[in-house]
Amino acid sequence: MQYTIETEINRPREKVIELFDNPDNLAYWQPGFISFTHESGEAGQPGAVSRIRYDHGNGKEFDMIETVGVRNLPKEFSGTFEVPGMMTVQIQNYFHERGPDRTILVAKNEVTFHGFWKLMGFFIGGCSRNESREFMNNFKAFCETGADVREQGK
Repeated sequence: MQYTIETEINRPREKVIELFDNPDNLAYWQPGFISFTHESGEAGQPGAVSRIRYDHGNGKEFDMIETVGVRNLPKEFSGTFEVPGMMTVQIQNYFHERGPDRTILVAKNEVTFHGFWKLMGFFIGGCSRNESREFMNNFKAFCETGADVREQGK
């Protein structure tokens, strides 16, 4: 399944990339984020592997393995994210300048489900797209206002 989402962020491209490129910021815009652990390769560079841990609710935690594919900033940052036994997501993130204080963030996503999840992919494919949109909206809010998803619902 492939889909593209984009948003306009009212911040300079350099600032958007600075916030995007810092794993310490993931907690501010990715609901359920627990930790980011660098495992191998030069951090943030092509071939680097990291483990991202999430709480999917009700104490159900899972790991996602990130492998950096392309680091051609300020234009592109792409990688592969795998939930072992469930799915692989290839994401190409592009940062386009639209003036001195506006950035267009474009994310091209390709999701491949594995094993049993291939059958479920038809039914849950829309959830992946919705979650990607939610993350992008959260990131936009974080960039523009400093919004923190951990504060939602409190």
